[in-house]
Amino acid sequence: MTQAPTLHNLGGQRFVLLTTYRRSGEPVATPVWVLPDAGAAIVSTPEGAGKLKRIQHNPNVTLQPCDRRGNVDPGSPVVEGTTEIIRDSAASEAVNRRLLRKYGAEFRIFMAIEWVLRRGNSNRVVLRISPTT
Repeated sequence: MTQAPTLHNLGGQRFVLLTTYRRSGEPVATPVWVLPDAGAAIVSTPEGAGKLKRIQHNPNVTLQPCDRRGNVDPGSPVVEGTTEIIRDSAASEAVNRRLLRKYGAEFRIFMAIEWVLRRGNSNRVVLRISPTT
């Protein structure tokens, strides 16, 4: 018998497809880096990102294992969750340290590119995704 996927299990994946919802209800899927966190999953995103704006209006999301381009295997598990937005610089720095340990040079390169594209404004927020009950 296979075990049902949990947000904590998905936090151990390299990438997950985070699906958020527009006001119209239309889903928008984005591949993201993820960390496990005590039965939940953690995602870091730049302040002002589209996914953050959508979550502010509707905190319900889904997560599904994927590759870096967002491709999912047919039949892969989808887990529903509710998102808490954490705008705390200490929490963001702690998450960034964990992401650096997990992803290494890939994370450093991505953050450097983001810093250049955002002209130094690299404020990030933490998204803590808990299981939908």
